[in-house]
Amino acid sequence: MISPSTRRVIPRSLGNLTNFKSASTGISGETSFGKFNVVVYSNSICRISITQLNEFEDFSYAVETVPVKANVSILEQDNEIVIRTNSFHLYISKNPVRFKFTDPEGQVLNEDDPTLGTSWIGEQVSTYKKLQDGERFIGLGEKTGPLDRKGFGYQNWTTDAYAYHTGADPLYCSTPFYIGIHHHRIYGLFLDNTHKTFFNFGASNNRFSSFSADAGEMNYYFMAGKSVAEIIYGYTHLTGRMELPPLWSIGYQQCRYSYYPDKEVSAVAKTFREKDIPADVIVLDVHYMDKYKIFTWDKKNFSNPKALLDEIKALGFHVVVMCDPGIKIEKGYEPYDDGLQQNVFLQYPDGENYAGQVWPGWCHFPDFTNPKTRTWWASKFKDYVALGIEGFWNDMNEIATWGHSLPENLIFDFEGNPATTRRGRNIFGLQMSRSTFEGTKALLNGKRPFNLTRSGFSGIQRYAAVWTGDNVAYDEHMILGVRMVSSLGLTGVAFAGYDVGGFVGDANTKLFARWISLGALSPFFRGHTMINSRDSEPWSYGEEVEQISRNYIKLRYQLMPYIYSLFHDAAQTGMPVQRSLAVDYTFAPLVYDHQYQNQYLFGPFILVAPVESNKELVKVYLPAGDWYYLFTGQKFSGEQEIIIACPIHRLPVFIKSGAILPMQPAKDNTGVKVSELILHLYPGNENTSFTYFEDDGESYEYKKGRYLQRQFYYVSHENKLILEQAEGTYVLPRNALKIIFHHLGQDSISINGKQATLYPKTHSFFTPLEKYDPINDPESMGQEEVKWTEIPYSNERIEIIW
Repeated sequence: MISPSTRRVIPRSLGNLTNFKSASTGISGETSFGKFNVVVYSNSICRISITQLNEFEDFSYAVETVPVKANVSILEQDNEIVIRTNSFHLYISKNPVRFKFTDPEGQVLNEDDPTLGTSWIGEQVSTYKKLQDGERFIGLGEKTGPLDRKGFGYQNWTTDAYAYHTGADPLYCSTPFYIGIHHHRIYGLFLDNTHKTFFNFGASNNRFSSFSADAGEMNYYFMAGKSVAEIIYGYTHLTGRMELPPLWSIGYQQCRYSYYPDKEVSAVAKTFREKDIPADVIVLDVHYMDKYKIFTWDKKNFSNPKALLDEIKALGFHVVVMCDPGIKIEKGYEPYDDGLQQNVFLQYPDGENYAGQVWPGWCHFPDFTNPKTRTWWASKFKDYVALGIEGFWNDMNEIATWGHSLPENLIFDFEGNPATTRRGRNIFGLQMSRSTFEGTKALLNGKRPFNLTRSGFSGIQRYAAVWTGDNVAYDEHMILGVRMVSSLGLTGVAFAGYDVGGFVGDANTKLFARWISLGALSPFFRGHTMINSRDSEPWSYGEEVEQISRNYIKLRYQLMPYIYSLFHDAAQTGMPVQRSLAVDYTFAPLVYDHQYQNQYLFGPFILVAPVESNKELVKVYLPAGDWYYLFTGQKFSGEQEIIIACPIHRLPVFIKSGAILPMQPAKDNTGVKVSELILHLYPGNENTSFTYFEDDGESYEYKKGRYLQRQFYYVSHENKLILEQAEGTYVLPRNALKIIFHHLGQDSISINGKQATLYPKTHSFFTPLEKYDPINDPESMGQEEVKWTEIPYSNERIEIIW
């Protein structure tokens, strides 16, 4: 019998230590109100689990690594236990049990509030952390709000957020990981609990930051590091890194809800080629299906999908198809009949299959936490793959249903350990994306699939790119999308983007022009708009915007060697392609200023300052170092704010001094082999390097050594550029190497000890420049005096001195 006093919900914190046991990787202990487990995963990562139950759950869809050998020492003192590694010290007080992390020098990184610690209110469990002086918080992935989340609160509960406002929360994706910054110190914290979770970064209080879960155990990972990049590396060591995507998927993608019938799809593809606008992908939204039913084709509007796919493939296009999880309840519809027979759908506790309404009508939904279901789902993609489709778009997977109120008593299998929607909802999108990715990868016989998702959880980067959902066609949403992609990068999702032009509503000419210039310098680049809106292809807004679009899309294709190398780096290290300035300039206060928080680095060398379409002048913050204005080559010193003109054809873009940018001539699509590699060097006062990577762009042969990788070094004080000997067995389709020097005041250089002449040239990043002069720009957009030379391409070491 529960007494009335027990029924009262009073917070109860983890009590005093009663006993503990040491192990090689940490300790486990019991307290007067619960138990805890501390596991050192590496020299820089520690996991803390806390529960009131008899056993720990010890299960995760997000974390894929296991503890590795670390240099761990454990010392018991009178009032505390100390666990030391090379990167952090953990102090565990005994009465009551609280956790404090410091660096090896004893400076606090992160510590429990001394009286609140970890505590329960009913089932809800919270950990309260003492706010440090001047502490900032960045991360949490797809969230609205500012870059620095201090003073705000957020929740993680994957939600279909159609036309969300710019302060909405929660949204489609849940990545409960953040980075704390204070006193020139940095740490990371990941809450691995898939129930609805809450983060409070000093919102409505000045005492603590906290993270809470509606149920389940308190299970979090602490990460120490000297830089934000190290923290991201540690987090993606835990939750995994993206696989190298197919090259074509990072080209321009064109989508509409929807292109139909098939003749319209064909016409769109042909128009790109006729207008000399590069593109790689046409995306088919729900209207390619028979009455919105997944794994079918509309027999009237897409009567011969193989002929259509072959036709646009001949034009150099890939097709990406929409994949919704709802399986229509309809006898004779094979996925429904087979799904019933295989018993793969989510159910109520009494065993009845759950039914909810979505595009096809009343539907059942696969339980992707069941291995049997994942195998079943994978088998359904055979017909798509047989047609030559290699790209897949997982949508409506929050789960989205009409009514927006998914029952919380549905049963998820969880690998044979059933749980309800309360635990399963946040990972439905992750598990659907996993099922699609693993299934299509197995079917594609060595080719890499492209996989896109709207919803996900931490670890989603292993399976899919993420886009920011149903955005709206106005300036504030455009700028918000940029900030959310940078935030997704901070949480391990390197392949992310937004719907260029806005999904909901009608963009005007200036807005579309500005948005496509931003999209060209984002990781995922897709134009998309909804039904009953105006046409939103690059040529739909008049000749001026068409030429602006052409120029920026061509710039992206010129930069493809640089961008593809960034994706390879992301696959190896977790480093985002689009990087908030907080990654490299963590302790510069202006990085977090509302005027500059949207600025980002595209890779290590290109600084982008997003600006609204209705502005002609903008203030830009240039961080430490020297910076060259892309369009004119004008040099600016860093650590200053400048005002610069930003007419609609000029997105403020700056190149960092010391930049080594591998580029190539723009082609119609990424499938066209380019024989010339172009290296741009911007001299500076600091040494720099860049890892260049290339392979066939479509297979997994690079994992067997069939790739080309080489290090490029700029040695400032020696006026030297070094191209190290290439690694790997891939034979590049290159025969010429052009080297372009910016701001070099001499006419000759030495290449491997031999003199070479430099030739002056008026260089343009944007081609074809001569077709564009809408406002008689006296500065001749994109033109700058440079020096260049060309030599036969070689994989051997090349040393250039001037």
